[in-house]
Amino acid sequence: TRLMLHSKAQTSVLQLAAERGAVEDIELEEVMLTGFRDVRCVESGGPEPGVGCAGRGIITAINFLEENGAYKDVDFVSYDVLGDVVCGGFAMPIREGKA
Repeated sequence: TRLMLHSKAQTSVLQLAAERGAVEDIELEEVMLTGFRDVRCVESGGPEPGVGCAGRGIITAINFLEENGAYKDVDFVSYDVLGDVVCGGFAMPIREGKA
Protein backbone atom coordinates (compact mmCIF):
# COMPACT_ATOMS: atom_id res chain seq x y z
CA THR A 1 0.00 0.00 0.00
CA ARG A 2 2.82 2.40 0.80
CA LEU A 3 4.18 2.01 -2.74
CA MET A 4 0.76 2.84 -4.16
CA LEU A 5 0.57 5.89 -1.89
CA HIS A 6 4.07 7.17 -2.71
CA SER A 7 5.38 6.18 0.77
CA LYS A 8 2.65 8.02 2.69
CA ALA A 9 1.64 6.33 5.94
CA GLN A 10 -2.04 5.46 6.21
CA THR A 11 -4.31 5.37 9.23
CA SER A 12 -6.26 2.11 9.42
CA VAL A 13 -10.02 1.80 9.89
CA LEU A 14 -9.61 -0.06 13.19
CA GLN A 15 -6.97 2.35 14.52
CA LEU A 16 -9.22 5.34 13.90
CA ALA A 17 -12.26 3.48 15.29
CA ALA A 18 -10.31 2.73 18.48
CA GLU A 19 -9.31 6.39 18.83
CA ARG A 20 -12.86 7.64 18.18
CA GLY A 21 -14.70 4.93 20.10
CA ALA A 22 -16.70 3.46 17.20
CA VAL A 23 -16.43 2.78 13.49
CA GLU A 24 -19.57 4.89 13.02
CA ASP A 25 -17.54 7.95 14.03
CA ILE A 26 -15.25 7.66 10.99
CA GLU A 27 -15.68 9.33 7.61
CA LEU A 28 -14.69 7.39 4.49
CA GLU A 29 -12.40 10.22 3.36
CA GLU A 30 -10.33 9.81 6.53
CA VAL A 31 -9.28 6.25 5.71
CA MET A 32 -9.48 6.04 1.91
CA LEU A 33 -6.49 7.60 0.18
CA THR A 34 -5.93 7.88 -3.56
CA GLY A 35 -2.56 6.77 -4.85
CA PHE A 36 -0.75 5.84 -8.06
CA ARG A 37 -3.05 5.90 -11.12
CA ASP A 38 -5.98 6.90 -8.91
CA VAL A 39 -6.05 3.57 -7.07
CA ARG A 40 -8.04 3.99 -3.86
CA CYS A 41 -6.40 2.38 -0.82
CA VAL A 42 -7.77 1.48 2.61
CA GLU A 43 -6.00 -0.36 5.43
CA SER A 44 -8.31 -2.38 7.66
CA GLY A 45 -5.82 -2.80 10.49
CA GLY A 46 -6.18 -5.41 13.19
CA PRO A 47 -5.66 -6.24 16.82
CA GLU A 48 -2.28 -6.35 18.50
CA PRO A 49 -0.51 -9.67 17.83
CA GLY A 50 -1.91 -12.41 20.04
CA VAL A 51 -5.00 -10.39 20.95
CA GLY A 52 -8.34 -10.72 19.18
CA CYS A 53 -9.20 -11.91 15.70
CA ALA A 54 -7.79 -10.13 12.65
CA GLY A 55 -10.53 -11.66 10.50
CA ARG A 56 -13.18 -9.82 12.49
CA GLY A 57 -11.26 -6.61 11.89
CA ILE A 58 -11.37 -7.22 8.16
CA ILE A 59 -15.12 -7.86 8.32
CA THR A 60 -15.59 -4.63 10.29
CA ALA A 61 -13.61 -2.69 7.68
CA ILE A 62 -15.43 -4.26 4.71
CA ASN A 63 -18.82 -3.56 6.30
CA PHE A 64 -17.75 0.05 6.92
CA LEU A 65 -16.68 0.41 3.29
CA GLU A 66 -19.96 -1.07 2.02
CA GLU A 67 -22.08 1.16 4.26
CA ASN A 68 -20.20 4.27 3.12
CA GLY A 69 -20.31 3.61 -0.63
CA ALA A 70 -16.64 2.78 -1.15
CA TYR A 71 -17.43 0.09 -3.72
CA LYS A 72 -19.41 2.38 -6.04
CA ASP A 73 -17.84 3.19 -9.40
CA VAL A 74 -14.87 0.81 -9.10
CA ASP A 75 -13.68 -1.60 -11.77
CA PHE A 76 -12.29 -4.20 -9.36
CA VAL A 77 -11.35 -4.72 -5.72
CA SER A 78 -8.13 -6.36 -4.55
CA TYR A 79 -7.51 -7.57 -1.00
CA ASP A 80 -3.95 -7.95 0.26
CA VAL A 81 -3.73 -10.20 3.33
CA LEU A 82 -0.94 -11.97 5.15
CA GLY A 83 -0.05 -15.32 3.63
CA ASP A 84 0.98 -17.02 6.85
CA VAL A 85 -2.15 -16.42 8.92
CA VAL A 86 -3.50 -19.41 10.79
CA CYS A 87 -6.71 -17.73 11.93
CA GLY A 88 -9.88 -19.00 10.26
CA GLY A 89 -11.37 -15.53 10.60
CA PHE A 90 -9.81 -14.54 7.29
CA ALA A 91 -12.21 -16.94 5.57
CA MET A 92 -15.24 -15.03 6.89
CA PRO A 93 -15.32 -12.40 4.11
CA ILE A 94 -15.13 -15.20 1.53
CA ARG A 95 -18.00 -17.11 3.15
CA GLU A 96 -20.08 -13.93 3.22
CA GLY A 97 -19.43 -13.33 -0.50
CA LYS A 98 -17.37 -10.18 0.12
CA ALA A 99 -14.17 -11.44 -1.45
